[in-house]
Amino acid sequence: MSRKLEKATEEDKKQRKRKRATKQTITRAVTPIGLVEATPGKLAALDQMMAIYLPLCQQYTTLFCTQEASPDKYTDAVFETDLSDRLHRVAIQQAAGIAKSWRTNRQAAYEAYLEDLADYAGAKAKAEAQGRKQTPKRKEPEWREWNLPELRVPVIQANANVVVVEKAEDSTFDYWLRISTLEKGNPLRVPVKLASYHKEVLKDRSLNTSTMLHKRNGVWWLTLSCEEDVPLQTEVSAPVVGVDVGIAHFITTSTNKEYGSFHGKMAWQHKREREKRRRKAKLRACLEKKGVPKDKLPSTRSETSQRLSRHVKQEINRAVNELIKDHPDARLIYEDQSAGLHALPCSFHERVSVCFPTGAYPRAAGLGRGQTGYGRPHRRRCVLFPGVPPLS
Repeated sequence: MSRKLEKATEEDKKQRKRKRATKQTITRAVTPIGLVEATPGKLAALDQMMAIYLPLCQQYTTLFCTQEASPDKYTDAVFETDLSDRLHRVAIQQAAGIAKSWRTNRQAAYEAYLEDLADYAGAKAKAEAQGRKQTPKRKEPEWREWNLPELRVPVIQANANVVVVEKAEDSTFDYWLRISTLEKGNPLRVPVKLASYHKEVLKDRSLNTSTMLHKRNGVWWLTLSCEEDVPLQTEVSAPVVGVDVGIAHFITTSTNKEYGSFHGKMAWQHKREREKRRRKAKLRACLEKKGVPKDKLPSTRSETSQRLSRHVKQEINRAVNELIKDHPDARLIYEDQSAGLHALPCSFHERVSVCFPTGAYPRAAGLGRGQTGYGRPHRRRCVLFPGVPPLS
């Protein structure tokens, strides 16, 4: 037997509203759960639905990326499909999110290109004014148009309209997934078995209605999420710790502590993968000159490189968790650099109250809260976060 998760009562809604004044609610994703308890027949029906869902999502992703208007997840349906209206709407919402992220990243890259181009033009004009030649090693920046997103991995970012998580009763399983399929009125019920780690994380917490299903190496995985309340900001009198993001050591603090390292086996693996990608890139360029079609060219990506990327992200997550554990009540000050902070997980930004005090970085002085400025010559982006009081 199974029953639906209980909806939040009016008292819970009022209590959540009171917490907003002193706390911030963040969404925490749980480690993916393998759906290994499901029968092959149920998974085959899920694969059949995904075979129609993924191409539809790809069509809307391409449409949102190429049109001039901003992606709208509530836009009217354009393409015909055998999916239900609810699944159709979920595909549109997922495609809108992908396209919005792609367009934002492309715009940021294009602005960085324009800035590099302006730097190059300034350096060239300065060299001509001084009657000398510009450094031959420095070439004029060239803009390369981004490729459109291509959806390869079967993923569905669902809501309660198509995927419902039901608490199991009188069963050896912990939850049941009720998934809408191509057959109207005949949803799938997939059992979910939690590990001890998942039970510990989800203890005394309510699950969100949004879920994600993805298939990797022939196995379907489920990602659940829950909400967690964290303090909105630290006290003004809290101790201050400076944080620097690097490569040799992921995080270095002003207290002479280092978290995470890129030495040893990880550095050797990175060097090996870089050489492998270089060889594949040379082979790809040679075959392209010979007229080989692009769809038959070898890819520079490999499973080992993706595995190494996941391992590096895991080490960065571990370093961030150790940092927060050692400084639970400190005010962490870090510099927003495009080279390093893009690799940091969202939990670092969400769980830490940070600010740039006036005078801490000379190039940040004079900026108002919530404003940004780019310093020279390293083009470091100094951010003053609103809602965080300045340091005295």
